[in-house]
This record gives sequence, C-alpha cells and structure tokens, in this order.
Amino acid sequence: MSIRLHVIVPCYNPPTGWEQALATHFLDLSQALNELVDDLQLIVVNDGSSRNTSAENFVRLKEILPAARVVDYPVNRGKGFALRMGVASSDADYYLVTDADFPYTIDSMTRVVQTLLQAGGIAAGNRDTAYYDRVPLFRKWLSQLLRWLLRHVLRQPVDDSQCGLKGFDKAGKNLFLTTTIDRFLFDLEFLMLANGKIKVTPVQVELRESVVFSKVGWKVLATEGRNFLWLLFKRLVGK
Repeated sequence: MSIRLHVIVPCYNPPTGWEQALATHFLDLSQALNELVDDLQLIVVNDGSSRNTSAENFVRLKEILPAARVVDYPVNRGKGFALRMGVASSDADYYLVTDADFPYTIDSMTRVVQTLLQAGGIAAGNRDTAYYDRVPLFRKWLSQLLRWLLRHVLRQPVDDSQCGLKGFDKAGKNLFLTTTIDRFLFDLEFLMLANGKIKVTPVQVELRESVVFSKVGWKVLATEGRNFLWLLFKRLVGK
C-alpha cells in the first residue's frame, strides 16, 4: 500500500535565500525517508508575508522542488492558522508539521515519522535537556515554566507541547483542524484535545547546528498568556 506523507511548513517574512535552504533540507529528508514513504510532498504556507515571498521566490523553490505546493493568503494570521490552512489543503495519509528552517535534525524527523507509522495517532517531538543549553536565557526560562505548568497545573501526559515538530495520521488531522488558536499555543491546544482521545507518543528530538532563534515580543507573550488562561479555564470546566 502506498504511503503518502505531506510536510507542511508556515512561512512568514523568511530570510533571503530561504528557498534554497528549505529545498536542501527537504531533499535530505526525502533521502532519509526513501524506504518508509512512497509519496513525500512539501506544502509551504505563506502567512501574509511582506518580504521575500514574491512570485519569483516561489518560482525558485519550484525549480528545485517541482512538486512543492504553496498556500497563500495576504494577511498574517499566525503559525497555528497557517498550519491549519496547510493541513486542510492536503489529502495525505500522514502529516508532518515543522518550521520552514527545519530546526530539528534529519534523524529526529525520521524518528518522528517512524514512530508515527508504527504507532499511529500523534508523534510529538520532545526536546531533551541539551536543548536548553542552546537557547537564549529568556526562552529557556519561558519553556521550562510552561513545561512545569503542563505537568503540575494542566496535568498533561506530554509536557513539551511547544516542540515545533509533530506528525499525525488522518484521525490526528481531523482533531488538528478543530484547534482555534491562531498563534503559538495551538500546539498545546492540540495535545489537550488529543488527551484521552488519540494516542500521543513522545519522540526525543534534537536541534540541528546553527539554528537561529527568533525574538519573543511582549505582544506575543500577552496574546499567548491570554490563550493559556483560556485553555486553563477549559481544562477546569471540563470542556
């Protein structure tokens, strides 16, 4: 039986030369998954970017990856919204969502796919302690605080909700499309919705070398703080 896997990445104001870098990472992944997946396709979601996403940029991407597809809309909505649009546009058997710079090693991505094919449901990347040696101090504190809250307040079985590498099957797709948060905490919402409904298997993953971390602005923190309180409320009222 043919196995179709679509890799879906959001794209917002990417750096110059992103097309070549993304294509290179995807081709490396294609080679690693050659014996596991029959049909591997890349879907790029342009989340209302204002630079480096002209028609010429996507032409250059398709010169290297002719089968790549682009989902495009004019107004920035956030990573969660972008990934929902990409997933909704796909009819694959399995889905892998990550960031456009492919921040995790190819071995890590391969482990997630292998786990997904074996266990079904959701294969969720889980960052080990070495991850925190490589991230900015504020991001480290923020990530560790959220993991503590997931364990001790939200009582979730998977505490690394914000790892940006997840795979899921068709049942996972249907659940993913019911998420409502447009920005970063869609990951947490997804895993909370899955709790008790769909099997979630954590998979240890590692960052690749030379990953550049974006800054976390106060507006984003304020928005995600409200989203977290909303998820906490839903958890407490049992909805």
